[in-house]
Amino acid sequence: QLQASGGGLVQAGGSLRLSCAASGSIFVISEMTWYRQAPGKQRELVAAVTFGGRKNYMESVKGRFSVSRDNAKNTLDLQMNSLKPEDTGVYYCYAVIKISATALLRPYWGQGTQVTVSS
Repeated sequence: QLQASGGGLVQAGGSLRLSCAASGSIFVISEMTWYRQAPGKQRELVAAVTFGGRKNYMESVKGRFSVSRDNAKNTLDLQMNSLKPEDTGVYYCYAVIKISATALLRPYWGQGTQVTVSS
């Protein structure tokens, strides 16, 4: 299970920090990712980080957002600075998890958390 938190309403130029915690039976988490979905638009990848720490960002958030994970705590964070109205949307946590040594990797989605940036 993935539990996301930290969304809210903020003015343009402000900051928010999203957090996602994975719980339950976990052997290893490979990729952890933040997606977002704006009204009327498709879900898009915002930032991802592999188990080894390799990070990937969508072009429009580079230099403003920073993704991090704690492999010991099975958590994923997204620090969002210099927020813009176009960052508004529902942010979803996604992880690919192996629940035991013999299990297959499976994708999991958390519930969304709303981020609204006012102009």
